Amino acid sequence: MISQKKTCNSDRVGQILIDEVINHCGVSKTKKAEVLRCLISDLNPVAVKKSLNELRKNTDFTPLATSALARARADWLYGINMTRLCTLQGRQSGYTGVLSTGRVQTPVLGLIVHRELEIANFVSKPFYEVICTLLTFKGESYQAKWHPSAACKPYMDEDNRVLSKALALNVISKVQNKVGKIVGVTQVKKATPPPLPYSLSTLQIDAAKRFGMSAQSVLDTCQQLYERHKLITYPRSDCRYLPKEHLNDVNRVISAIRNSCSALNDAASNANVSLKSKAWNDSKVSAHHAIIPTSKSTDLSRLSAAENSIYELVARQYLIQFYPPFEYVNKQIDTEVSGGLFIAKQKDIVSKGWKSLFPSKPNSKGEQEFSTVSLPIVSKGDEVTCQQADLKEKQTTTPKYFTDATLLSAMTGIARYVTDNSIKKVLRDTDGLGTEATRAGSIELLFKR
Repeated sequence: MISQKKTCNSDRVGQILIDEVINHCGVSKTKKAEVLRCLISDLNPVAVKKSLNELRKNTDFTPLATSALARARADWLYGINMTRLCTLQGRQSGYTGVLSTGRVQTPVLGLIVHRELEIANFVSKPFYEVICTLLTFKGESYQAKWHPSAACKPYMDEDNRVLSKALALNVISKVQNKVGKIVGVTQVKKATPPPLPYSLSTLQIDAAKRFGMSAQSVLDTCQQLYERHKLITYPRSDCRYLPKEHLNDVNRVISAIRNSCSALNDAASNANVSLKSKAWNDSKVSAHHAIIPTSKSTDLSRLSAAENSIYELVARQYLIQFYPPFEYVNKQIDTEVSGGLFIAKQKDIVSKGWKSLFPSKPNSKGEQEFSTVSLPIVSKGDEVTCQQADLKEKQTTTPKYFTDATLLSAMTGIARYVTDNSIKKVLRDTDGLGTEATRAGSIELLFKR
């Protein structure tokens, strides 16, 4: 007897599983043409009813199954055979473990090997900056950094750092105690909307940065929160958007967060449900929607430390969808002294918006992102005097080893590591190396082997 239903994800692997069951059961060509699929990416009852009323022909998804079949055959032809070859070659050299090859494992290992070679071969070089202290006619001072012109290119590296000390010292001798002129003043107000809710990869990256958790431990923790505690939605999702039907559950979800997580009590209470971020977009919801909290409440003291941390991350990312944009002002003064351009920049916070839910932290260089001093109020054409010109000698730094966070980021944005433009273009249109469900496993497997 043939089962009348088969439940699978609406992606490549899910489609080929359905087709393999149908083919295995010997279903006739006529009946195959009559098979309908119900695509459910959201278990909200209203969304399920809508999906049941919008059944689609299974044959519409033949390209998905073909893609999955091609991938499976590539794994057999390339992965399995090359793994056997490399493992046997390794044994001849005295290595007894498995040397695996695969379309995800091998490029990931390649990233790590190339980074290791960069670090091993790295030679630190000095580079130079010129910082001027400029005095306005009102007696106010500000600092500006020299911006080398195109004529200085032969003395700069690929990152536009000046490598010639003599050139920098020459600039200092030209501008010291000289009168200059302000050639440009800009002030631009900007707004940054809240980041979208999490996909699995973005959650793994954030958890690695904040808590030092491995990709696999994040996935395992998510599975516990999803299956055992019922506190978050399906975790193996590559989507960061939500169905509009979910707007009906907003108050219940926020109430569950407030009742469950004391650390987010104020954030939940201050959420403005009349604000709606761009997260709610049916057209961008794929096989699964973004990872968000469910409407179930619990006492988080019953959870492990890891479960508590991940739930709080997911809940905070959901709450910021109901907060206004982060607003700031970019200020810049361009000053010309003895033919050289010197630029002073300042960032001022106007409104913290959604960022009020996150503690402020220094950037990668240990510096605060926003200014602690204010630029003076000046106008284009004002004269200034260069009180002091200082030489700043710095050293290029060694590339950093990959962490779980940076490796996951590299896997999802693999196109930036490719030099062939035709391949780069193809990779930009994909989700990167691996899938949300397999990236953590690939990293763990490489680590163990």
